[in-house]
Amino acid sequence: QVQLVESGGGLVQAGGSLRLSCAASGSISSINNMGWYRQAPGKQRELVADITSGGRIYYAESVKGRFTISRDYAKNTVSLLMNSLKPEDTAVYYCNGEMRSGLRFAVYWGQGTQVTVSS
Repeated sequence: QVQLVESGGGLVQAGGSLRLSCAASGSISSINNMGWYRQAPGKQRELVADITSGGRIYYAESVKGRFTISRDYAKNTVSLLMNSLKPEDTAVYYCNGEMRSGLRFAVYWGQGTQVTVSS
């Protein structure tokens, strides 16, 4: 019953901005880390940014200074503000969450949202 749903993807020109959002829902007891991954055509899925339950944040070097991750602990949501977008940011972006549901702990993934940056 646990679900992660991303939104906010789309087409934007280089230098533009997009904001991605992810909402977790269902029978959730608690959430540890939440984050964003991306997978570009022909490449491996990579971690873009994540944030722990204590608020510690990690960014990939390629997005530092351009992207900002934030989290609403009460609403079980995580967002990614992407500024100064580059064509190489084009990818499917996936939301990730480490969550407890009842007595189980597991990693959950959203279905992904497409971000396309044109030059």
